[in-house]
Amino acid sequence: MMRGELRVRGIGMDVLLWVAALAMIVVGVVGTVLPALPGAVFIFGGIALAAWIDGFQRIPGWVVGVAAALTAIAFVTDYVAAALGAKKAGASRLAIVGAALGTVAGVFGGPLGILFLPLIGATIGEYVSRRDPAHAGRVGVATWVGLLLGTAVKVAIAFTMIGLFVAALVF
Repeated sequence: MMRGELRVRGIGMDVLLWVAALAMIVVGVVGTVLPALPGAVFIFGGIALAAWIDGFQRIPGWVVGVAAALTAIAFVTDYVAAALGAKKAGASRLAIVGAALGTVAGVFGGPLGILFLPLIGATIGEYVSRRDPAHAGRVGVATWVGLLLGTAVKVAIAFTMIGLFVAALVF
C-alpha cells in the first residue's frame, strides 16, 4: 500500500481478486489451444488484475506493458498463421471457411477434433471449390500446418507471459 493511500478492500477481497487473476491465467493457458477462447487476452487480463491488486508493487507496469505487446502479437498470430499456410498452397475462399468451421467444430470433438477437424474442413472446402482431390489434400495439409505453427507460437507467447509474471512475483 502506498503512503497516504486509503485502503478500501479487505483481506478477503484481495484473496478473491488473486483467485480471479490466477483463474484468468489458467483459462488463458487452456485458451491457447482451444480456438473458442482468446488465451493471451485472458492471461493478460490476469496479469493486469494481479498487478493492480497491490498497486503495481510486485508486478511493475513494464511487465504489464510487455504482456500487452505479447498479447497483440498472439492475437495477430491467431489470424495470420492459418491464412499464410492456406495462401501458400493456393487455397480458395471455401478452404479458409472450411478450416474455420473445422476449428470451431474441433472444440466439440475433444483433443482429436481440435487437432484434425481444421485439416478436414480445409480439405473439404477446397474440394468443393475445385473438385481436385490432390490439390484439396495439399491445401488441407498446408492450412493445418499453419494452424499448428500458429498454436505453437501462441503457446510460446503464453508461457513467456506467465514466466514474466512469475519472475515479477518471485524476484
